[in-house]
Amino acid sequence: MRYLLTEFKEGLLISLQAIRANKMRSALTTLGIVIGIVSVTLMGTAIEGLDRAFNKSIAAIGADVLYVQKFPWGGGQDWWRIRNRRDIQIRHERAIEKQASLAQAVTPVTGTRRQVKYERKLVENVVVVGTDADFIETAGATIAFGRFFTPMEADGGRPVCAIGSEIAVNLFPNENPIGKTIKVGNYAYRVVGVFERQGNFLGMESLDNRVYIPINRFFSEFANSRQGIQVWVKAVSLDQVENAKEEVRGIMRKARGLKPRDEDDFAINQQEILIQTFNSIGVVIAGVGLFITGLALFVGGIGIMNIMFVSVTERTKEIGIRKAIGAPRRAILLQFLVESAALCLLGGIIGLATAFPLSLIIDQVLPTAMPVSIVIVALLVSIFVGIVSGFLPAYRASRLDPVDALRYE
Repeated sequence: MRYLLTEFKEGLLISLQAIRANKMRSALTTLGIVIGIVSVTLMGTAIEGLDRAFNKSIAAIGADVLYVQKFPWGGGQDWWRIRNRRDIQIRHERAIEKQASLAQAVTPVTGTRRQVKYERKLVENVVVVGTDADFIETAGATIAFGRFFTPMEADGGRPVCAIGSEIAVNLFPNENPIGKTIKVGNYAYRVVGVFERQGNFLGMESLDNRVYIPINRFFSEFANSRQGIQVWVKAVSLDQVENAKEEVRGIMRKARGLKPRDEDDFAINQQEILIQTFNSIGVVIAGVGLFITGLALFVGGIGIMNIMFVSVTERTKEIGIRKAIGAPRRAILLQFLVESAALCLLGGIIGLATAFPLSLIIDQVLPTAMPVSIVIVALLVSIFVGIVSGFLPAYRASRLDPVDALRYE
């Protein structure tokens, strides 16, 4: 073991001397590895960032909540046929609320976009959500200060609202919004509560740029009661989600007058559907990314192998001298393997140094994350490529006959 460590140390010193002696050649040789490692790292950071953003967003969708909607999540069906389905109406929500025994809370949800104004401050393109007093329970949201509107305010369609944290910051940077009157579109509403910061959903739409008003008020000022809605159903427990789903399906089929042989003309979505869809998309993205990065690393590995064959040829006499004074084959093999791995490791380090600022730029468009695991994997991949690429030249060097090598000119 001690002799092996000594040989490794000698091989490393010789390799570093060879790299320093041929700086330009070494730099050009590692370029392929740099490109490959940049590709590997950026792909890994993008997948990791998307995965973290998805998990953070999916946490907002309770595993015990069912979403009764016109369209299914994840597609996979005939869109043209689905778009012609009848809209889900408020009467369907009332039927579920009245008949479902496995539902802890049932909430109607619909929305539109309007500008929101307070004095001279204006926020454009705000999502206005019409819902009822049970929204807090089904959505799992939290009021930072103030309160949500009460059942009496919701049923009576009172002009009250709860606002997202982003709206509160933009309209009330230096004052308490509770009790203030804002204009949602052309209508006045009194602010009764402010939600805690929720962030973005799937890294795209902000959940904090919203105003929540009673759905009865929504229908009278922004739409009519025939507008399609969603129905959010929170099951009594996680164990009863599937039973609640079947119960809701039966109630909806009856309320919509479907016959036993008719297909459902509505969708009951849940968290699991999004997870399955995301995982299937993630596999495709990872597969394409691995192919591209594998191709880049293959090209880089061919470059390393080529330059190592050149290095062996140039240093044939040196190999002969080492063998003549007693160096075993494994020492020669290890010397060139270490040199090849060192070249690739150098390329890996440069690749990581290049990929990090690029990931910060990409993060402005897509969420990215570079944990230590990705850095370690990138370095291990570069070393592995170096060993594989350098094996044939190193093996050839170790098999040289010392007499023939000393004669080489």
